[in-house]
Amino acid sequence: MDDKIKFELEFPIHASPQLLYQYISTPSGLSEWFADNVNSRGELFTFIWDDSEEQAKLLSKKTGERVKFKWLNGDEDASYFEIRIQVDEITKDVSLMVTDFGEDEDEVDETKMLWENQISSLKHVLGSA
Repeated sequence: MDDKIKFELEFPIHASPQLLYQYISTPSGLSEWFADNVNSRGELFTFIWDDSEEQAKLLSKKTGERVKFKWLNGDEDASYFEIRIQVDEITKDVSLMVTDFGEDEDEVDETKMLWENQISSLKHVLGSA
């Protein structure tokens, strides 16, 4: 079994951690920027885009801090994606830290670009672009 490549991205965002948490942890928040529509039943989240639908399991969450999902696409590997809110203790600057995985360098580059687009949508929604 090939190990996937883990990577982390940091996106500075001008918004309060409380507000950001709503956007990363609730179906209504996630559907504003991450997917066209998001439904959840308990820990099972369904992300809907134009012509595709993906399910993910909410592995863990910490209010005001982070959420961690695993795609349920049949891969039995340890990959997941996590969105974490980081606040600088001194400057109080807020960043979103994204941890994700890719099969190879190309997929990692592609996924990073995807995240950059998604986060740019989020900033737009928050009015902090």
